[in-house]
Amino acid sequence: MTLAQRLDLRQSQALVMTPQLQQAIKLLQLSNLELTDYVERELEQNPLLERDEGDGADRPAEGLGIDGDPDAPAVGPSSDRLDTMTLSSADTLPASGESPLDANSDDGNLWSSNEAAAGGEEFDGGESLTWKTSGGRGDFEDEEGGFDRTLSAEKTLSEHLSEQIGIDFADRTERLIAAYMVGLLDECGWFTADCGTVAEALLCPVERVEAVLARLQRLDPPGIFARSLKECLALQLREKNRLDPAMQAMLDNLHLLANRDLAGLRKICGVDNEDLADMVAEIKALNPKPGEAFARDIAQTLVPDILMRPSADGGWHVELNSDSLPRVLVNRRYYAEVSRIARRREDKDYLSEQFQSASWLVKSLHQRATTILKVATELVRQQDGFFRQGVEHLRPLVLRDIADAIGMHESTVSRVTSNKYISGPRGVFELKYFFSAAISAMDGAAAHSAEAVRFRIKTLIEAEQASDVLSDDKIVEILQGDGIDIARRTVAKYRESMRISSSVQRRREKALRL
Repeated sequence: MTLAQRLDLRQSQALVMTPQLQQAIKLLQLSNLELTDYVERELEQNPLLERDEGDGADRPAEGLGIDGDPDAPAVGPSSDRLDTMTLSSADTLPASGESPLDANSDDGNLWSSNEAAAGGEEFDGGESLTWKTSGGRGDFEDEEGGFDRTLSAEKTLSEHLSEQIGIDFADRTERLIAAYMVGLLDECGWFTADCGTVAEALLCPVERVEAVLARLQRLDPPGIFARSLKECLALQLREKNRLDPAMQAMLDNLHLLANRDLAGLRKICGVDNEDLADMVAEIKALNPKPGEAFARDIAQTLVPDILMRPSADGGWHVELNSDSLPRVLVNRRYYAEVSRIARRREDKDYLSEQFQSASWLVKSLHQRATTILKVATELVRQQDGFFRQGVEHLRPLVLRDIADAIGMHESTVSRVTSNKYISGPRGVFELKYFFSAAISAMDGAAAHSAEAVRFRIKTLIEAEQASDVLSDDKIVEILQGDGIDIARRTVAKYRESMRISSSVQRRREKALRL
């Protein structure tokens, strides 16, 4: 066969993922915190973007499309600025075929974002030159300062131990060794390093390091500087003067306690049932992680993306949480003023690029909000039984069910339900929670949700008596009697996923409580 060059004309179709479309898709799967961080970065980089902190009451009631496109959605009541909040209502939902976010793309191009705090400050240019903030007065006479300013800072574990070391250790060298060893504690307060390594690092004898460690183990809180669970519990029992031979024998056989082997423990410790129960109660009252008492990490409050409440007609009213939506706008007036004085081509190209980027971001945020609202509304409609009657009425659901109902692709629904939360009468749930596998029914009727079956198994185990502990086979028999076709290995898998011990261990534990 002769090799030769040849020109062919072919016609084909392909989906082109433009940077703007990639941005819109990535915005869809961001959580509200990640989205806020991303928008903050864009506000720093784009001079035409502004944060909308007003209520919009002073704006003229005039709509304006994006980039002069007559088919684009109305973008707010201002003729100068494009506001994302005015685009995020239920009556602005686009048709299923109009969503630029509905694309089947699983590429790995991620949009990163950086943390930035939003300021609430303004400058009053009067004679007093007072700097006004949302935190109090600015004239350095803060008579109405926040209550949080009067609170003292909480001590860390390192500070708490350092104070005791300064009092208990008179020798300067031992204080230095002790301070070095404080830095080697983990979050639980355990000493995970080796004394030989510490001695080598500080160029001192190992015996001296071990002597310092023994003194450190007597500091507060009890159990600090332990090197194992057994040593941690022993230090606390010694502090209470309860480390007798029987208790030491139990600490030497903690694996039997974990397996609820009461007979073996009674034989090893040489005690009766009553004494054994008291010893186990003492062990349970101890703190295996004494250092965590000083871990004062501020818990991040979960902010839902969607709010739902009962409506007057007996249905549900679903809306987006406006507090979690970033409010940004495009300042068209500033763009027009700067464009008139721009002379160089590079300046005009830069302004045009920034304007297009800002306009697309506003449109993408609007599209993200309306897509989330559309998916959430359909999800609430299909899981109506759960919100009215509880988890036992959670129906089996997959992404395709929602996608087919609203005319979108499964990948779009998957992105919408990732890291998004809904707040309703039964609490705050991740949207992914409502998607559950189906377990067939015995009579061929409607299938049962796997989550509902888990709840049923948990309810049965919690209601069991000490004299009648349910085995997995017995649970299968009960569930099949209720019309749920389930295998024993499935019951065991669900039970283990809920961290519920086996029937043998539960029987030992209930006997121990008696």
